[in-house]
Amino acid sequence: MINDPYDKIGIRQVINAAGKMTALGGTAQKEAVAKAQSLAAQSHVDISELRQLAGKKIAAVTGAEAATITNGAASGIAIATAAVITGTNIEKIKSVPFVDGPNQILLQKGHDINFGADITQMISMGGGRPVTYGSKKCVTNSDLESAITKQTAALLYVKSHHCIQENRLPIDALVSKDLPVIVDAAAEVNLRSHIRSGANLVTYSGGKAIGGPTSGFIAGDARMIEACELQQMGIGRAMKVGKEQIMGLLVALEQVAESTSANEDVMQALFEALGTFSLLKVSIEPDRAGRDIKRVGLRSTHFPIIDLVNHLERGNPSIRTRNHQMLDGLILFDVRELQSQHVAIIHHRVADFFRPHAT
Repeated sequence: MINDPYDKIGIRQVINAAGKMTALGGTAQKEAVAKAQSLAAQSHVDISELRQLAGKKIAAVTGAEAATITNGAASGIAIATAAVITGTNIEKIKSVPFVDGPNQILLQKGHDINFGADITQMISMGGGRPVTYGSKKCVTNSDLESAITKQTAALLYVKSHHCIQENRLPIDALVSKDLPVIVDAAAEVNLRSHIRSGANLVTYSGGKAIGGPTSGFIAGDARMIEACELQQMGIGRAMKVGKEQIMGLLVALEQVAESTSANEDVMQALFEALGTFSLLKVSIEPDRAGRDIKRVGLRSTHFPIIDLVNHLERGNPSIRTRNHQMLDGLILFDVRELQSQHVAIIHHRVADFFRPHAT
C-alpha cells in the first residue's frame, strides 16, 4: 500500500478480503490496465470508431456475434431491456422508458435481487415492466408458462450469489421458450457459457472478475446488439463510457485467462495462518453461485462471529470480509484481491482480537 493516493486525502486503507465488490471499488487493477487508461487519457480518438472496434474484440473473446460497451452490468440490464422493447426504431429509442407495446420482462422469484440497488429498477429504467413468477420456495416450468403473455418482451436470468440458488429454472428452460433471453452475468469470469447456452444478450461487469476499470459490456446476437448500441441516442447517453475505460477494459480482457496460482498460494497461506487460532474453525468453502471460486471460511461457537468482523473493519487498514452468510455463523475471506503480505496483517489483527479474550 505504498503511495496509496487515498491515504494522502485522509481515507483509511482497505484490505479487501470480500471479493470483487462494487462497494470496495471492484478490483485493484494490474499495472498494464491502469497504464492503458493513463495513455488513452492523453490523446483524442473517434469514440464511435473505438466503440465499434471494442465491440468486435469483445465478441471474439465471448464467442458472440457482436458486443457493445456499457459503463457496468447494471446499465447493461437497462440498455438490454430497452433494446428488446424498441428494436432499432429510433422514435421508440427516444421515448424510453415510455414505450408502447410489449414491455414485460419476466424473472424468477428469487432472481429479483438487490445488489446495492434493485434489479427491477434497472429494468424499469429501460422501459420494462418487471414481472416475477414462481415462489421463493420453488419455480417450475409451469410457473413460467403461465407468466408468458402477449405483453412479454423478454426473459431475464440472473447469475449471482445474491440469488436464491435452489429450485430455480436453469437457463436452458428459458432459452426453449422462443423469447429473447437476457442474462445478468455481472461477476462471471466465464465469458462464453451463456452465449453457448443460447442467451440473446449477456451483460457483464468489466470491473469485477475481469479486473478492468468501472465499465462493462453486452455480448449477444448481432441484431439485438445493434439495438443496444443505438440506445446511445437515448438512455445510453446518460451511461456513456470514456475512452480511458474502454482501453483499460480491452487490456483486462487480454489478461483474464492468466493463471490463478498466485491466488491459490495466498489462500493456502491464509488457511494455515488462521488455523493457528483454537477458537476458530477454518475451512475452504466453494462458491454458492457455482463459480470456480474457493474461499477461506471462519466459524466459531465461542463468540458471535460479527464481533470479529467489526474488529477487523474498525482498524486501519480496515479489513473487509465477505459476510453474506454471517447469519449462519460463517464469514469468508476471498483471496482474489489479497496480496501475500496481507496474510500476516490479517493474522496479526485476528490475534489482537483474541488478546482481550485470553484467560
